[in-house]
Amino acid sequence: MGDSKRRLMAGRRSVLLGMAGFASAALTSCAPNVPGGSPPGSQARPPAPQTGPATPPPSIAALSSEQAAAALAPSAPASTPRDAVPGKQQIVAEFSGRRPKEWGLHVTGVVNSSASRHVALTFDACGGPGGTACDHALLKALRRLNVPATLFINSRWIAANPALSAELAADPLFELANHGTLHLPLSVTGKSAYGIAGTASVPAAYDELMGNQAVMQELTGKAPRFFRPGTAYYDDVAAEMTHRLGMVPVNFTVNGDGGATFPAATVATEVGRAAPGDIVISHFNRPAAGTAEGYVRALPLLLDRGVSFGRLSDVLPA
Repeated sequence: MGDSKRRLMAGRRSVLLGMAGFASAALTSCAPNVPGGSPPGSQARPPAPQTGPATPPPSIAALSSEQAAAALAPSAPASTPRDAVPGKQQIVAEFSGRRPKEWGLHVTGVVNSSASRHVALTFDACGGPGGTACDHALLKALRRLNVPATLFINSRWIAANPALSAELAADPLFELANHGTLHLPLSVTGKSAYGIAGTASVPAAYDELMGNQAVMQELTGKAPRFFRPGTAYYDDVAAEMTHRLGMVPVNFTVNGDGGATFPAATVATEVGRAAPGDIVISHFNRPAAGTAEGYVRALPLLLDRGVSFGRLSDVLPA
């Protein structure tokens, strides 16, 4: 699938944003760098594909619990059938009182890499103040080179870009994934990342997961299979909740643009080191960043080396 030629784009679809209690929150965009000194792209990769240890508004009103979800990746917790995604009350009953043991980018249950021979490029669109633009130069480069990618989109970005969201949903080169409702770190105890308070409870984590799931199902006609929270931080209980709700929590092995803060030369270097099985994170909502230019430099070199690319659904088969 990742190596196939692009099909002609389907017609655009309208987006119905009928989400109850959808808040217009003033949150920061995706966090730039992993704490600890060195740029995150230069850090050691997690040792195994799916194992770990290695902004704040009120939660939205609960939405329909019957948001479909696809099967999970192999070795993940047992998948939830499409017609059996649990509702909020059931999730609260199952997970309330659980105390997390891990917090970070690579925790138990989060998929960080694959066993595929492809590289998976993933790009986040975070929404919120300063985060609702689109890096058209980046998308143009991906299309020109026929390089597929998975786009993680936040509800606020969809609300600001309904026609563009529909266009991306109709383009078979891309697949859309869930980047949360209000771009919050996914926690059941209110843990923070980069100064952004995470979801404070099991019900709030459910809202962050399933609010945008409903919006994206309306947009694409199916429930997204993959999830990444704002800042990419999870605790292990929230990661397990994500699986329970029929989504695969995904992070990365290569940080391509440092939260859209790296200059083009650094982006080119970091992306250029991607190898089969890697999942690369970058952003497509910051056109003034060095992301597009860095990818324009890196992708032809990778293709010349014989590196192939796939969407997450290509490298993490059901």
